[in-house]
Amino acid sequence: MKTIGYAAHSSDAHMEPYHFERRALRDNDVAIEILYSGVCHSDLHTVNGDWGPQPYPLVPGHEIVGKVIDVGSQVSDYSVGDHVAVGCMVDSCQSCDQCEKSEEQYCRNGMTPTYGSPDRISGETTQGGYSKHIVVRQEFVLRVPEALDLSKAAPILCAGITTYSPLKTWDIKEGSRVGVIGMGGLGHMAVKLAVAMGADVTVISRSSSKEKEAKASGANDILVSTDKKAMKDSACAFDLIIDTVPVKHSVDQYTPLLDIDGTLVIVGQIGPMDESMTAPLVLGRRRVAGSLIGGIKETQEVLDFCAEHGIHPECKVINADQVNEAFDHLRAGDVAHRFVIDMASLSV
Repeated sequence: MKTIGYAAHSSDAHMEPYHFERRALRDNDVAIEILYSGVCHSDLHTVNGDWGPQPYPLVPGHEIVGKVIDVGSQVSDYSVGDHVAVGCMVDSCQSCDQCEKSEEQYCRNGMTPTYGSPDRISGETTQGGYSKHIVVRQEFVLRVPEALDLSKAAPILCAGITTYSPLKTWDIKEGSRVGVIGMGGLGHMAVKLAVAMGADVTVISRSSSKEKEAKASGANDILVSTDKKAMKDSACAFDLIIDTVPVKHSVDQYTPLLDIDGTLVIVGQIGPMDESMTAPLVLGRRRVAGSLIGGIKETQEVLDFCAEHGIHPECKVINADQVNEAFDHLRAGDVAHRFVIDMASLSV
């Protein structure tokens, strides 16, 4: 299938139109016309080569909402015209203990990311959602509930599941006390989801500049991390802290905010950390953990949860030729919403 997307051809992350071929439909494949594709900070990191060398040209994008245009002969779950979604992975071994537990993101044999990875059968590089079409095996296609706005649903496939999964893992419920570090694309979804679960939510930020956005998303309060007195007064205040900061930073100022048996979960940064003090961890039986998206079952769950509770990411819809401007904003760190590309702006 001939298609067009926006690709990076080197590590400068500058995106340009790129004509390429999608694979022929296999028996268990779903062919999708992409309607909207979210822009994630990890797209910028990946095409920059921050997480290692990349197989350029590379079409990023793992927050995909679209419409089924064809199905393979063995596909029974989807039909032409269905509104569907694709998230951060498009394949896994489907046979290891993690895949059998519906945690394909931790596949023992390595899950296949939506872009920048060898296809498990052909070996060709997977290309992502900044494009007009994609072909995906049916086990990694998700249904978009009718109650969701298609133009705002795409970031749920990454920002939504990335923050939903730790909230579920650490059993957040009515009365839980949750802190969210950072009020960007991940952070504002963490706030909305935790609030919907009944938690008392506080945004932790370097300044009060995003207090309005935090409270509009449902947060009870904002804690300014540069205010030493406020931080000291908030000792032992949280059961769970979700750390969405995407760059290298120290967690030492945050761990004392955890109550006994509390957990700080890193979902933003991938890479080396500053050396940390163990005293707050040992003296309070506190933990620092990490979490990576969620499995297909859990990703469908968060889509359904957002539909049930009327949760949509805060989005700014852009044309495909504005993606480089969106990347500039991500570099500057001045974004309290998610950019979403309207693929109607891109012609094959």
